[in-house]
Amino acid sequence: MSTPDAAPVSHFIRNIISADLKEQRVVGPVVTRFPPEPNGYLHIGHAKSICLNFGLAADFGGRCHLRLDDTNPEKESVEYVEAIKDAVRWLGFDWGEHLYYASDYYEQLYDFACQLIAAGKAYVDSLKPDEVRAMRGTLTEPGQESPYRSRTVEENLDLFRRMRAGEFPDGAHTLRAKIDMTSPNMNLRDPVMYRIQRASHYRTGNQWCIYPMYDFAHPLSDAIEGVTHSICTLEFEDHRPLYDWFIDNLSLPSRPRQYEFARLNLEYTVMSKRKLLELVQKKDVAGWDDPRMPTIAGLRRRGFTPTAIRTFCDRIGVGKSDSWIDMSVLEDCLREDLNETAPRVMGVLRPLKLVIENYPEDQVEEFEAANHPQRPEMGSRLVPFCREVYIDREDFMEDPPKKFFRLAPGQEVRLRYGYIIKCERVIKDEQTGEVVEVRCSYDPQTRGAAPADGRKVKGTIHWVSARHAVEAEVRLYDRLFSQANPSGDKDGTDYRSHLNSDSLEVLVKCPVEPSLAQAATGQVFQFERQGYFCVDARDSAAGALVFNRAATLRDSWAKAGN
Repeated sequence: MSTPDAAPVSHFIRNIISADLKEQRVVGPVVTRFPPEPNGYLHIGHAKSICLNFGLAADFGGRCHLRLDDTNPEKESVEYVEAIKDAVRWLGFDWGEHLYYASDYYEQLYDFACQLIAAGKAYVDSLKPDEVRAMRGTLTEPGQESPYRSRTVEENLDLFRRMRAGEFPDGAHTLRAKIDMTSPNMNLRDPVMYRIQRASHYRTGNQWCIYPMYDFAHPLSDAIEGVTHSICTLEFEDHRPLYDWFIDNLSLPSRPRQYEFARLNLEYTVMSKRKLLELVQKKDVAGWDDPRMPTIAGLRRRGFTPTAIRTFCDRIGVGKSDSWIDMSVLEDCLREDLNETAPRVMGVLRPLKLVIENYPEDQVEEFEAANHPQRPEMGSRLVPFCREVYIDREDFMEDPPKKFFRLAPGQEVRLRYGYIIKCERVIKDEQTGEVVEVRCSYDPQTRGAAPADGRKVKGTIHWVSARHAVEAEVRLYDRLFSQANPSGDKDGTDYRSHLNSDSLEVLVKCPVEPSLAQAATGQVFQFERQGYFCVDARDSAAGALVFNRAATLRDSWAKAGN
């Protein structure tokens, strides 16, 4: 798999293509395709396929098509089409002029079906759906032939034309391939090619009342487009003989070949579009782009970058056997990218007021702060400072343990970019006894300098000027499920029972430094000592900032022993 950021990585599919070119089994450009069904938003598993197909085409000087396999009108929509196109573009890939739809080929597919009927290789079946299932057989028992299998070519052609003309109700007939009802491969037991379905299609409207099945439309669409390497995930391995059967039994403009690789299984989430849709419909999440979702739209809104996702797809590789990837691998790719690119700022998530009693009440200073400690080209900013600041509540303890180097009564710390301060006393809530304010003194000689007497101060904490702070809502996202494989219960437990009740914590009125007032939606920052946070693309607005936590600075789940 190759991305715009990396040198080509060797794997078995790349080796197959190299051999095909060397031995001239493929003459001309390498043509791949990414063929999603527009019945949902793309997820991180699709990102692996996108990177693989577009990357291989680029590496071999060929092209990759984006094709919407839109053969099921009841579940497809323009919304999904546009979301798919947006996701592919955002990941950094371009299909150029090669955007196609299976619905572009409906007339050709119909003609191909008629050719198979004329050759005695397809027939109209009038069994009811439950009868078809009952006669299909099992993995250990052969299927039974339909009593309609012996219809003549003329009768089949007539019925199929009348199916198209709308003379029959939904479910009255299907068109089936005539292959082998005793085949050990269930997919070859006279699979359905067409069904009657009176549903308006988002592109063709009511022009058709019969629609091709995916297994029929997919290989023929590949052949029409001149695809050389049809790369699928492993669940289509058993479908390959059927793919080849359709290709071999028709006169087609090209001869594509299918190859399968292991799909991506990511822990602590689900990758089924059906289940993701169910989460949306049952309002377990706030939409397809909820930042807890594994969709590309959700990851993008959370603060993931195209570079991080492409790096992840390269890192997990392309194999032949399914495996599970820990969520931390994806998160680490994000941390690596954002550590290099995200500007540093200060924000306080759980504020505790701190008053510097010996600092002049009306005085304001500005400290110069680097936007990135290792990248001087990113410049610096001025951070205002005054007598009252907010610190994070976790940075103060009234009765600290040993080796607690943050703020405590009688203990000193340095305020980031500023002075050394010492906690002199605390103010508590009279009813709860909770510390509500910390009173400190400061050493005016320590701005940007060590104490003159040589004393050592080990702790440094972040802060925000109370007078200049901008308030923000901060959403702390965690893994959507509490179990690594939420769909893996053998007792039939509903995967939704493993939803993580702590997957979202909303903090309000969080003080952040004033430089963030003009932050653009989608921009990602490192809140120093806190993590990486993205300006929410949907809910954030001028005067009402909303930040999504994209990732903690370290893997908190590993630390917790999960």
